Amino acid sequence: MKISLLPPFAAMLTALASAVAAEPTTVRPEIFHRTFSATHPVLQRIRPGELIATKTIDSGGRDELGVERAQGSNPLTGPFYVEGAEPGDALLVHFQQVRINRSWGTTSARLGMFALTPESIAALHPMYMPNFMPDKAAPGKTNRVKWDVDIARGVVRLADPKSAVAVLEFPVQPMLGCVGVAPAGDFAPTSTPAGPYGGNLDYNQIGEGAIVMLPVFHPGALLFIGDGHALQGDGEPTGNGVEISMEVQFTVTLKKAAKLTGPRVETAAFIISVGSQPEFVSSLDRALQLATSDMSTWLIDEYQMEPWAAHLLIGFQGKYDVITVAGSMGLRIPKKYLPTRPR
Repeated sequence: MKISLLPPFAAMLTALASAVAAEPTTVRPEIFHRTFSATHPVLQRIRPGELIATKTIDSGGRDELGVERAQGSNPLTGPFYVEGAEPGDALLVHFQQVRINRSWGTTSARLGMFALTPESIAALHPMYMPNFMPDKAAPGKTNRVKWDVDIARGVVRLADPKSAVAVLEFPVQPMLGCVGVAPAGDFAPTSTPAGPYGGNLDYNQIGEGAIVMLPVFHPGALLFIGDGHALQGDGEPTGNGVEISMEVQFTVTLKKAAKLTGPRVETAAFIISVGSQPEFVSSLDRALQLATSDMSTWLIDEYQMEPWAAHLLIGFQGKYDVITVAGSMGLRIPKKYLPTRPR
């Protein structure tokens, strides 16, 4: 079996570098949506390969200046109508830049109860009272803490309270929680769940340099992005990341008649199948099965691996990510073990 670092991805990176050198089309949204609906007015019609520079506001609706621009629950930038996109195609979103544009963010002050056993919650009873840590992130807010974001140093640091024994300062890892298209039919899910259309994926691999692949269900695809995080742990066990606004640059390409069934992600080191589903609806077992089944199909169809070889590659080099603790999972395959993709 030939081993390769996927020349097609290298070609993509070359194309991305060319796009970055080009003058971007700047899109500054005034209205932000909270559903992935095909009925929303188009924000901008874009062409494959066109470099788009836009911004997102944080999950609570505040922009880079801290001004409230929309109600909370993950306001979305979009939809972007992609010229030439048709149902059955795959939309590939290439993120050239995902950059923090604000010096602070907020998170929950505790793990979500969905991440703990009932016994653990009972033992930590004071933390789960309604008035836990009031006024830390903003006056009148409880169960929220504020993080200082040092863009120059590339770190986030808990502002208040201070731990007596640990320095809660970490490198930033900017990412977008929401990347999705309008789903099939008249379905218009809110910007809270995930599904085969993408949506609120909350996957910390979706940052600068990533390519997100999504099925197209409507003409133009109708792409939405939002919910920036300066940092988020695997599984999002607090129910959020360091919520922040972002400057984003991206291009799109199309793969015609791809018949994709759910999201995929490609980074410099991995190809990733995402078992994408709403949280609290099905078990993580189901998400694992979705991701594994898609990866098997991907390796067999696009890399022309024998089914048994694809299964063994997954079995001995696959890396599973819990994307959301009660929802989605990802399956990563290191690209260094992939065969050369047929042309």
